[in-house]
Amino acid sequence: MDSRIKQLDVYGVAVPLVGAGFKNAYVTKTVQKSAIVRVVDNDGWVGLGNIDPSPGYSAETIEESLSVLRNVLAPTVMDLDPFNIHELLVRMDLAQDQFYDAKAAIEMACTDLICRRLGIAVYTYLGGEQVRELRFNAWIGILPPDEAAAEAKKWFDQGFRSAKVKVGGNVDADRDRIQAIREAVGSKMQLRADANAGYSVEDGIRLAKLLEPFNMQLLEQPVAAEDLAGMAKVRQSTSIPIMADESIIDYASLIAVIKSDSADIVKLKVMKQGGFLNTRRMLETATAAGLRVVIGHGFGLGVNTVAEIMLAATSKNVIEGLECVGPLKTADDIVTHKLNLQAGMISLPTGPGLGVELDNDKLLKYQFI
Repeated sequence: MDSRIKQLDVYGVAVPLVGAGFKNAYVTKTVQKSAIVRVVDNDGWVGLGNIDPSPGYSAETIEESLSVLRNVLAPTVMDLDPFNIHELLVRMDLAQDQFYDAKAAIEMACTDLICRRLGIAVYTYLGGEQVRELRFNAWIGILPPDEAAAEAKKWFDQGFRSAKVKVGGNVDADRDRIQAIREAVGSKMQLRADANAGYSVEDGIRLAKLLEPFNMQLLEQPVAAEDLAGMAKVRQSTSIPIMADESIIDYASLIAVIKSDSADIVKLKVMKQGGFLNTRRMLETATAAGLRVVIGHGFGLGVNTVAEIMLAATSKNVIEGLECVGPLKTADDIVTHKLNLQAGMISLPTGPGLGVELDNDKLLKYQFI
């Protein structure tokens, strides 16, 4: 099969978020700025990629990623075989250091194209589905206890059985928020606390101790991303499983977390790790090391969201409660059929490829650069 990349279109879109936006330890967001990539081969087959950078999480801004996609990576991959993902990644790495998000957008689009040509879903290409019903994780921002409790009860009543609670800035306020939520939802909802690397080691240990009575599923990234020794100290001080997120970027960072014994769980994202191939390798490495895995980027548009769903479905080591819940946070999307996650659970989407199509009118409506 002689397939060659003959066209690569890059779009920058700004899609509004629901309500007043979302607050975490980094920023309050009211709009999601994302990059959309469309790859076309010499036979007219199309593949889609999508990345959704967030301030504080992503190493590069959306503007930087769009510039590199258009001016460096797109020219680099022209006329390459989209079926040869290894060669594609080697060429992009030689052309541009870092920029895993931007590279993921092209790798994702090529993987989608491959699977469309073969007539299979992406999860089949990745080895086959192990999970056919996907549950999702609700989220609660840095809110006063009564508002946080009401928000959690709303999600629980809709069908969600796990929720992430943002913490940071005040350990006692964090404890009060978690306590109010636990009292509101009872014992049937798993609770995750996410500090977004915002605490010192001492405060991280104190927070973990204060949260132990509330049967937490995990405490995410309590300390700075680079402080693996500090995160190991927090882990040694508590019975709550510790999850590394900001500490996980590439393969070397995952190995460093494993060697430092600083986490029980790791967070992986197709975008952040540089595409399906890299993320799948890291998922299997974490599994072999005895670490559980959480999958999902919380502000993904439709293409990126389905990508993470399909990857997650290929492994039973992925913890139930996916965090790829962007369609719940966005007021619109750039695909023809926006995913409905309102019940907290969906059946595995079908292909071929990612099984989604771009809405060209929405691309024009939300294009910002």
